[in-house]
Amino acid sequence: MTLKPSTGDGSALEWIKSSHSSNDGPDCVEVAATPGTVHVRDSKDTQGPRLAFAPGAWTDFMTYTAGR
Repeated sequence: MTLKPSTGDGSALEWIKSSHSSNDGPDCVEVAATPGTVHVRDSKDTQGPRLAFAPGAWTDFMTYTAGR
């Protein structure tokens, strides 16, 4: 996954939008990393629910999905 900066929504987290999202196409997911947590949200609903992963769990998830 290639990452590109997302337009901000005023939150303290720096959200990175998936390169599979575009300004004129379908939206996807955004990720924000902090030292102890990787946050994930729907780029269409930036105020909606979010997931939070421990860094090791996120690495495991990405390794699993890369093989699919």
